[in-house]
Amino acid sequence: MPPSGVGFIAAGMALTAVLLNFSLHKIDEGHVGVYYRGGALLSSTSGPGYHVMLPLITTYRTVQTTMQTDEVKNVPCGTSGGVMIYFDRIEVVNMLRPSQVFDIVKNYTADYDRALIYNKIHHELNQFCSIHNLQEVYIDLFDQIDENLKLSLQASVTEMAPGLSIQGVRVTKPKIPEQIRKNYEIMEGERTKLMIAAERQKVIEKEAETERKKALIEAAKVAEVAKIHWQQKIMETESEKEIARIEDLSHLAREKAHADAELYKAKLQAEANKVILTPEYIDLKKYEALAANNKIYFGEKIPSMFLDSLSAESAKKTKSTQT
Repeated sequence: MPPSGVGFIAAGMALTAVLLNFSLHKIDEGHVGVYYRGGALLSSTSGPGYHVMLPLITTYRTVQTTMQTDEVKNVPCGTSGGVMIYFDRIEVVNMLRPSQVFDIVKNYTADYDRALIYNKIHHELNQFCSIHNLQEVYIDLFDQIDENLKLSLQASVTEMAPGLSIQGVRVTKPKIPEQIRKNYEIMEGERTKLMIAAERQKVIEKEAETERKKALIEAAKVAEVAKIHWQQKIMETESEKEIARIEDLSHLAREKAHADAELYKAKLQAEANKVILTPEYIDLKKYEALAANNKIYFGEKIPSMFLDSLSAESAKKTKSTQT
């Protein structure tokens, strides 16, 4: 083959390689490819993988369809009091539905987040700051900015770009003028001291309350113990009274039983005496007594006292007989 033929083939192969290099492209997972020809958006899209397009005539862009975070930096914001503050960074977490890629890119280009998120963040923050003073934006309502921005963005994209969803918004603390920031630091320090003092006061009050409750509990315990002792003494006194009453009743019963027994004995003795003490029995006892008291004297003379006593007794009998 002549040298000119070899050069022609080599040139053809080189051209084919160049065209193939410009026509073959790759779409990563989590992305959708959109194509332009002569600046016009083509209706066809492509998913992840290798694809071929017309080189030098057709170009492509990849659009992320997984969750992504857009950062909006250094957003100026003027408060209602005329103080200019700056938000260093605002993060917007969003996700685009793959089926809506073509429509959104057609209406807002492949850089749709510039129009739908970045610009909207600027607008919503300035709207918020313009109706609130620095104290509200920096302190009082700062915790509400994230949620307010999310709701505003979601309402806007739902109307303008269905298929794009706002997952969350994170706002950093804004920068404020240095002198005002120092004043806020001083105020925060004083507020902290006040909170510490208030908490200390609460602790002191709580301790005093605890001591008061302890004293009340101790007093209640002492009173309860005294009450128990008093009730115990009352019970002991009542027990002693009851014991004394029972002893009195027992003694009275014993005395009554003894008296009844003596009376009964006397009655029986009286009844026995009625039966036993007849005139004959009395005479018998008299003679027995006389017999027991007789003395026998031996000798020539009887003592005169016996003779006198016998004379007196004979005289009494004679007198009674005459009567």
